[in-house]
Amino acid sequence: MYLGRKAIPLISALALSASAFAAQAETDLKFALDWRYEGPAAGFLLAEDMGFFAEEGLNVTIDTGTGSVNTIPRVASGLYDMGFGDMNSLIKFLDADPAQPVTGVAMVYDKPTFAIVGRKSLGITEDPKSVEGKTLGAPPPDGAFAQWPIFQEVAGIDTSTVTVESIGFPVREPMLANGDVDGVFGFAFSVILNLKAQGTPEEDIVNILMADHGLELYGNAILANETFAAENPEAVTGFLRAVIKGFAAAIEDPAAGAAAVVARDATLDPAVEEERLQMAIDMNINTPWAQENGMGGIDAARLDASFEALKAPMGLTGAVGPADVFDSSFLPAAEERMLP
Repeated sequence: MYLGRKAIPLISALALSASAFAAQAETDLKFALDWRYEGPAAGFLLAEDMGFFAEEGLNVTIDTGTGSVNTIPRVASGLYDMGFGDMNSLIKFLDADPAQPVTGVAMVYDKPTFAIVGRKSLGITEDPKSVEGKTLGAPPPDGAFAQWPIFQEVAGIDTSTVTVESIGFPVREPMLANGDVDGVFGFAFSVILNLKAQGTPEEDIVNILMADHGLELYGNAILANETFAAENPEAVTGFLRAVIKGFAAAIEDPAAGAAAVVARDATLDPAVEEERLQMAIDMNINTPWAQENGMGGIDAARLDASFEALKAPMGLTGAVGPADVFDSSFLPAAEERMLP
C-alpha cells in the first residue's frame, strides 16, 4: 500500500529509531589483557577482527596490561569489566579480601607458563636446584614470580643461597642478556623470544618451566567483575564464546593470529609473534585436557589441589574455596568450546 509522501518522514524516523535502539542494545565491555600485544593475545584480537564479538552484540575495548597479577585489582575495582589474569594470584587476592567482586570465568592457560629462564653460560641448567647460589631478576607484578614461594618448596630449592633482585619488565631480558643476573622469572614464551631478540644464542637459553617440576597449578584465566557479570550474564557468555572462537582461529592459522597482533603494534616482528603464539598454543592452551574437554573449563579436583598446594607457601587463611574463585556457569556449552 502506498502511504504517500507524508509518510516518508515517519518511515525515516522509525528507521532512525530502530537504528538507535540497535546501537543501544550493543553491550559495551572493557577488557584488560595481562600484558602487551603479543602473540598469545591473538585469540582475543581475532575475536574482534573476525567479528565474533559483534555477532554476540558486544562492543569490546581491549587494552594492554602491566602484568598478570595487576589485572586482578583492575577488574575487581570495576575499572575493567573483564580481564586476563593469574588464577593463583586471584586465590591469594580473594583470600585476603573475600568481598572483592572478581572471579574466574574461563581458563585459558590450562598448563601455566610460569618459568625461570636462565643461561647455560651463567651456570643455569634444566635442574631447578641450579639456581642455588645465583641471582634471579624478578618483576614484582609478574605471575611467575608470584609462584616462587611454592615452587621453591616443591622443587627443593635452598633459597638461603638465592638472591632475588627486584627489576622492571623493560630491563628483564636486557639484564639477563648482559649477565647482570643469572636468570629471570617470567612467562616462558615471552622471556625466551625476547632474550633471543637481545642477541642471546638459543643454545645458551635454559627454560625451567615450573609445571614440569612439580608445580601443578592453573595459569591465566579470564576474569569478570561480579557486578558486571550479574547484570550482563549473556554478555559474559557471549564474550567467552567469541574468544574461544578466536583462539580456535589462531590455532588453525597462527600467521593470521600474529598479523592481528602486529596490526596493533607495527614495531613487532610477525615471525617472532607467530613463534610466540605457537609456543603458547602447544605449551599452555591446546593441552590434552583442553582437547578432550574443551577450552575454558577446569578440573574441580585439580583446583582443589591447587588450594592445598598454595596454602602454606602463600599463607592462605581458608577464607575462600574453589567455588569463590571460579564460576563455570557463564561458559558456553561444551560442544562450543572444542578446539581444532
